[in-house]
Amino acid sequence: MTGFPDIVPALSAAMPKLRGRMLANQRLSDVTWFRVGGPAQVLFTPADEEDLAYFLLNLPPEIPVTAIGLGSNLLVRDGGVEGVVIRLARGFNEVTVEDDLVKTGTAVPDVKVSRTAADAGLSGLAFYRGVPGAIGGALRMNAGAYGRETKDALVEARAIDRKGKLHVLKNGDFGYSYRHSSVPKDFIFTQAIYKGEPGDPAAIAAEMEKITEARESTQPIKSRTGGSTFKNPPGQKSWQLIDAAGCRGLVVGDAQVSEMHCNFLINRGNATAADIENLGEEVRRRVKENSGVELEWEIVRLGKTA
Repeated sequence: MTGFPDIVPALSAAMPKLRGRMLANQRLSDVTWFRVGGPAQVLFTPADEEDLAYFLLNLPPEIPVTAIGLGSNLLVRDGGVEGVVIRLARGFNEVTVEDDLVKTGTAVPDVKVSRTAADAGLSGLAFYRGVPGAIGGALRMNAGAYGRETKDALVEARAIDRKGKLHVLKNGDFGYSYRHSSVPKDFIFTQAIYKGEPGDPAAIAAEMEKITEARESTQPIKSRTGGSTFKNPPGQKSWQLIDAAGCRGLVVGDAQVSEMHCNFLINRGNATAADIENLGEEVRRRVKENSGVELEWEIVRLGKTA
């Protein structure tokens, strides 16, 4: 495993009031669904929003910052990530309901938000049952499934920028489009508020069960995978283009295109991040050659090659 210089002692000395936890050279393969990748030079878990703001305010501006969530839609390269990787956990994992509003920290898994809304008899958030990962990532990429997206239910969200300043963003401030938002890259989301519609809890539960069955029957969710690999091109399905290019089951190293759903890449057990990324690039090459369509990565790729 590649190692970075240990800058934690210097950062700790410069931030005497810090309450969160900083660790040097922490393996990110332990926190990503692919189970691959090198270390974070510093892995920081803030205690709460105030602690995150204090950390960013006092962090030297030349040190890069990367925020990650549950690691579902993420490929960390084998050389690791230089600078600070921020991972929100406790302090950002509460979800509550008041009237028709669902307030949630951004470390909360999407599925927990959908269940909380369903238990409160609120419809409109069941689609999150089909989205892996946490709310922070969903906000960033306008995550969606089964006909709805984040933009359809979001009221507002809170974020801290690289200088430690708090921002409150309304839905319209996100500039949402398909799997994209125009919010500055340095904003780290801390909280979101969604609006649901009163509904029948039994009907909402049935909708979520239908989504669960659809996922389990069509997606390799029990494998080491990162979810949908490529965005769907306008009017087309990535999996169909990949299948038509003869890539179903294609292997590079110990990485494989899923036989069940060929817009999913799988770590069969001993794949490196390079295996997975090279496989994805080979899929892109073959699809372009076969159909003329250039697939765009949906999975976020971070860090340095080994």
